[in-house]
Amino acid sequence: MRTYVRVIVCVLIPRFALTTAVGDRRELLQRPAALAPEPGGAQQVGEVSLAAEAFGIHPGMRLGEALARCPQLALVPPDPAGVSDSWERLLVRLESIGAAVEPERPGLVCFQARGLLRLHGGVEAVLAAARRALRFPARFGVAPSRFAAVAAATRARVRRPEIVSGRGRPEIVSGRGRPEIVSGRGGGLRVPAASAGAGDDRARARAYLASLPVTLLRARAALADLPEALERLGVATLGELADLPAAAVADRFGKLGLIAHELASGGDSELKPRPASEFLREALDLPEAAAGLQLERGLGLLIDRLLARRERRGRTLRAVVISARLVEQGGTWREQVVFRTALADPVRMRLALAPRLAMMPAPAETLRLSVERFGPLASDQPALLKDPAAARAARLREAIRQARLAAGPDAALRVLEVDPGSRIPERRTVLAPFEG
Repeated sequence: MRTYVRVIVCVLIPRFALTTAVGDRRELLQRPAALAPEPGGAQQVGEVSLAAEAFGIHPGMRLGEALARCPQLALVPPDPAGVSDSWERLLVRLESIGAAVEPERPGLVCFQARGLLRLHGGVEAVLAAARRALRFPARFGVAPSRFAAVAAATRARVRRPEIVSGRGRPEIVSGRGRPEIVSGRGGGLRVPAASAGAGDDRARARAYLASLPVTLLRARAALADLPEALERLGVATLGELADLPAAAVADRFGKLGLIAHELASGGDSELKPRPASEFLREALDLPEAAAGLQLERGLGLLIDRLLARRERRGRTLRAVVISARLVEQGGTWREQVVFRTALADPVRMRLALAPRLAMMPAPAETLRLSVERFGPLASDQPALLKDPAAARAARLREAIRQARLAAGPDAALRVLEVDPGSRIPERRTVLAPFEG
């Protein structure tokens, strides 16, 4: 049985949300600027410009601390709807070359390139195809693990991708559909990809990450606060973190520490590509700033238009997104709504969506309604005699689908016994994905 090298490509567009929110006001990127906190959200700044980074400001920093470090900091209103639309277009372009993408956040996406090597003719050809499809300046990183690929993309340049394969500054040389791993700077030992295993992948990723700073852990939203604590303890690089005993890291930082230690050691979870779906959206330009009852009537018109689209093909809607462009360059507003049950009834949809309009921070110039996830066909007929056990199982599956759509794939887990006789409570059971 042949074991193939994991070739994970990371596409990074730095400051994507900030660039989209700035729009034509490009001069703001030349001065200290940051995305303002979203209305009603945590008082933390978003993406920041290079000039703001020089003052020590980073995404996720408290607004008060950011202004204290740089009183001249310009706060740019966020544009969540514009960012979502632009990012969706770029993801569709990547999928057009055959990539099964897993978007982590706007501006950062990874995909497994192993299945594309023969299709395009090597790693370099895959990167060239992705660059042509995007038609947008982006940085590319290639590594055996997802976290190492993200780290490589942060060190890459727009015209010079960073490719990880061995010690020093290695590169992956593409042959006839099969990449070869080249160790060292000036060539050296060539190992065919078919003979390299998962252990070699982990060792290569760990060797590459050893000299990089622990601040790269901020690429994972759950680990955003961990680098500061590590630096206070004298752990400055990912290699120093990987050299620490896993038990000591877990004792000090808990589960997040174990995740960071695993990433620094060259490991990571498998990619979970997003399912292919259709993009269906309706928009309504309002003649004047609308709010209240007028806005609800516009929403009802959008619902009727969306349900009448031929592309829906009789399917119900499980989740939709309401977005609006606000007046006086006030940015945009975006809200995702997950229905309790998949709907195709305009009256029930209006009852579920109308209360969300009250959350809009300002009057709207444009109102949009798009489909986030489709449900089953609306013409499905229930059985004449229902089995109570089957009905309960169906309701449970429906609740699990709703929870996962609203809170992610880890929203529904089950408790699995692994060592019931252990004296340590954490070893008796583990959480595993619920398969229902």
